[in-house]
Order: sequence, then structure tokens, then C-alpha cells
Amino acid sequence: MCGIVGVVSNAPVNQLIYDALLLLQHRGQDAAGIVTQQERKFFMHKAKGMVRDVFRTRNMRGLPGDAGLGQVRYPTAGNAYSEEEAQPFYVNAPYGIVLVHNGNLTNAQALKAELFSSDHRHINTESDSETLLNVFAHELEKTTRGAQLQPDDVFKAVSAVHRRIRGSYAVIAMIAGHGVLAFRDPFGIRPLSMGRKDGTVMVASESVTLEGTGHVFDRHVAPGEAVFIDLQGNVHAQQCAENPKLYPCIFEYVYLARPDSVLDGISVYQARLNLGETLAKRVVSTVPPSEIDVIIPIPESSRPSATQLAHLLGVPYREGFVKNRYVGRTFIMPGQGVRKKSVRQKLNVIASEFKGRNVLLVDDSIVRGTTSREIVQMARDAGAKKVYLASAAPPVRFPNVYGIDMPTSSELVAYGRTVEEVREVIGCDALIYQDVEGMKRAIGSLNPNLDGFDASCFDGVYVTGDINAEDIARINEARIGQEDPLEEDTSRLALPNAQEA
Repeated sequence: MCGIVGVVSNAPVNQLIYDALLLLQHRGQDAAGIVTQQERKFFMHKAKGMVRDVFRTRNMRGLPGDAGLGQVRYPTAGNAYSEEEAQPFYVNAPYGIVLVHNGNLTNAQALKAELFSSDHRHINTESDSETLLNVFAHELEKTTRGAQLQPDDVFKAVSAVHRRIRGSYAVIAMIAGHGVLAFRDPFGIRPLSMGRKDGTVMVASESVTLEGTGHVFDRHVAPGEAVFIDLQGNVHAQQCAENPKLYPCIFEYVYLARPDSVLDGISVYQARLNLGETLAKRVVSTVPPSEIDVIIPIPESSRPSATQLAHLLGVPYREGFVKNRYVGRTFIMPGQGVRKKSVRQKLNVIASEFKGRNVLLVDDSIVRGTTSREIVQMARDAGAKKVYLASAAPPVRFPNVYGIDMPTSSELVAYGRTVEEVREVIGCDALIYQDVEGMKRAIGSLNPNLDGFDASCFDGVYVTGDINAEDIARINEARIGQEDPLEEDTSRLALPNAQEA
């Protein structure tokens, strides 16, 4: 998952893009980058780290111009810990193009071979985003053949890109001297929204980016659609896919997106309330409400679901965990090995809310199960009589191939296990999961115009239709060795949550 933004304005955009990236920080903490354009020249700064650490005053002064792009990155493909793979990416022909990408291409390896053998283009990193950029550059060059660039030429190139690439991609590119282009894959797996304000047009991953920078939300970019904003701020749009359908990633609503965002017409906050409502029916069938003294969320994304669950069950809602938002990384000192940071350094319990009570903990989802196991033990150590655990999402049983760094199947606690076996691993007294169809109905009811969801990590159905067991094995193999030896934890608790960003 990543966060991307593009801006065309009549005033300098460096500060605006910086502010937008702060609002997207929850979508990626690995690296950040900004590129601006002034008189057909690109100015870029990118590096590993959080937005506030990557950009200093001297860097911002070196980013002049009235149009630009930005990205925050969370590693999903390639060598996640290489400085070279921070975005934006750049190619000098045709015209000069820079690009940022949120998503993951599922046929990147085949494309790289094509680019080398047929398109005669060089890929210098393992990033699928660089591959995507070169595919687009090649198709744009074929379309224009040296002629003056027109919006229709850009749209023809995007149509060709759709025919060649597979997977998920929300893309924003800037073509030197011409404008900013945004397009979305034909299934709309990754989100993209557009807004305006006083001569400025902004495209960004989430609507909160627009609202938080004073822009008025205009609309969501449709699946398969391309939007081209010329340097005068004129917006041109065209559907470039042959058979577009709207299948947004359901995990955006469960966990990834900020609760104050609206994605494809669905309020993320309301989606999480609805998940709590459907979860209530599952809880009642497993644990009588009379046996639950208090409902406590595991910070942060589960709060709306836990609130609604407590309201419907008539059980008190309490905050029982305090999250330390400033836990730093572990450094390797001479004579020391890598020290894994405990969940207890990220969460602290309010013991009075647990002591002598039957506690129902609510989480947004359970992935590896290691964090859940430790949190359950923390509740017991704080004096809880019984500890029940409810997940607002169904069991995560399959890897995600569309841009979420989901663990391999063997690392997923629910893979190959029954709910009872997962309960034993986690160590709680009862484990209640959301069911897949209930989750889809709860969120899908908020926008009847959706064709469906990508819920592949829950149901194993990959909407692009090109994923098989061999692809999963290859993707799993590519993850081996990608762990940063200095990074102590890549669990969801280690990430700044949407409500903190």
C-alpha cells in the first residue's frame, strides 16, 4: 500500500504536496518523495523515512514549480529497503515523465522481459512501478511518434497500458511541459479521488487529502478511467478500459484507509460501524452478552466497530489500551543481535478496566496472530477473568497480491486451521470472526453501484483472474530476504494508524 498525490496549480505546490503527504502518511512509512516541475525541468527529492524526516527546509526550497507529484511508500514488491526504489521514478523519453504508483503488478516479471527484448528499455530496479513507468513511456512514444502531444494521445497510451499490464494500479504521472495524468486499473482495486480549489486541481489516494488541504472533493476517478490535467488547469477525462468494473479492495475499509475518508462513495467510518453491527450477531451466537462485562478495542482501527458492537449488545465500552505512538526502531549495537520489540512496548494496559472482568477484545482483523496472542496475555496479566476476542474481519487465509504486504500463507494464523485451532494458538477463551458474506453486505450496502469487492485475502478470489498457485508461490518466494535487518517489527501495531497520521 502507498499514498500518492498529484497537483496542478497557479502557485508553488511544494508545501501543498508536503501537507498532502502528511495526510497520507498512514499509507506508507518506508519512504517519501516529491517531484515538481518548473519550465519543463523536474526537481526531485526522495529518501527512506517518514515525510517529516525526509523533507527539510533546504529540500523544500529545491522544489520550485506550480505542478508536482508526491508519494509515501510502504514496501510491497521489489527491494523494499533500497533507497533507489523510493518514488517518484523518472524516464527522460518521451518528453520526460515522472510517475508514482499505488498497487502491485501481477505480471511484472513478464513485462520486464518484454521491455528488454521488444521495447528496448532498461529497468534498473526490482520495482514494478519502474516497470509500469517504462510500459507507459513506450506506449506514449508509439502514440505520438514525435507529434505535438494531445490529450487523446495520452488516453490512447493509457488504453495500451491497460491491455499490457495486470494487477492493481492507481497511477499519477507528470509529463514535462504538458501536465499531470492520473489513471486507475480496470477493476478500481486501489482508490483515487479528485478535488479543486482556487485554480488548483489535486488527485490523491484518499478524499481526506483533498479536504485536509482545503480542496473541495469533486469525484472519484472511475476504474479504467484516465484524467489528464494540463498546465492551465483544464481537466480532460476518458474511459480507457474495454470492460471496467468496480471491485475496490475491501481491506481499505477494514484497516488501510483513514476513517474520515470516503472511498468510491463509501464512508470508511460508516463501513466500520456496519462491520460492528454484523459482528454483533456473530458474538451473540457464541458468547451470551450477559457473560461480557466490558468491550475494549485494540487501537486504533477497531474503535468504530467496537463502539457499535457495545451499543447493540448493551455492554459498557471502555478504553483498556494506550498506544505509544513514539516507539523508535531498534539499533544493532556491537555485540548485540537483533532485538524484536515486544507488543508491550507499543501498548500499555489500563489494569483497572481488566481486573476481575470478562473482557471482549475487538480487533479490525487478525493476520499473523502473534500480536493477538500477546495482547490476550496482557489482558490476563492485568487480571481479566476471561478474555474473548472478536475480529471485525473474517479469517485472513490467503496472501494479498494487489499491493498489501500480506504475509505468505504459512505465516497467516488462519491458513489451514479451524477457528477453534486459531483460538488455541491465540489463547483466548472464545474467538469470534466476521463472516465473508456478512462483511461484503455490511460495506457493499453503502454503495449499491459497486460490482463487488476484491476480498482475496479472505476468500481467495483474485478479481483480475490471472493468479494461480504458481504465482502465489513466486510472490511468496520474492518476499524471502526482504526483511530489513534493522527493523524490529512490521506488524500492524508498528505502523502509525490512520487516526494518528
